[in-house]
Amino acid sequence: MDFNETQQYQFGVDREEYIRSVITTVYAALKEKGYHPISQLVGYIMSGDPTYITSHNNARALIRKVERDELLEALVKNYIDNN
Repeated sequence: MDFNETQQYQFGVDREEYIRSVITTVYAALKEKGYHPISQLVGYIMSGDPTYITSHNNARALIRKVERDELLEALVKNYIDNN
């Protein structure tokens, strides 16, 4: 590996809509249970600890089907695209 070259990370475009659906569903489940969804999602992405996500409406199992780097990339992309 040449450390002078920039590595490229390729995000699966076909998963973009699926990831958006997962984030939306998990966000709604957290909100329904009275949690602060943004804080809980950040806690999960930073730590990888699934207990930050409620099991309500199968949200915990659902979010674990998406890699944390994919979640982060989708959130950053959405932020950049909308600001």
